[in-house]
Amino acid sequence: MVPRPSGKNPIGVKWIYSQKNAKGEVKRYKAMLVAKGYSHKHEIDYNKVFALVSRLETIRLIIVTTIQHRWKIYQIDVKSAFLNGVLEEEVYIE
Repeated sequence: MVPRPSGKNPIGVKWIYSQKNAKGEVKRYKAMLVAKGYSHKHEIDYNKVFALVSRLETIRLIIVTTIQHRWKIYQIDVKSAFLNGVLEEEVYIE
């Protein structure tokens, strides 16, 4: 977590949780991190598409933080086509 830089507007995100059901039983749980698209401004953000990506440095930071706070870590299977994308600009989320 960092202070908001002046002149930068962070993208709002929200966690969406759902259940995948099969024959009335919960087969698996699903979690998605989505951008709040309603915060776009006309003629500024409409022509740009952002894919939130997870880099190895970010995963290492999360692991170190969980170890310092003695939190539990759970492994999950993530399926996405954009996990290894490289961003050319800085993107801030809140």
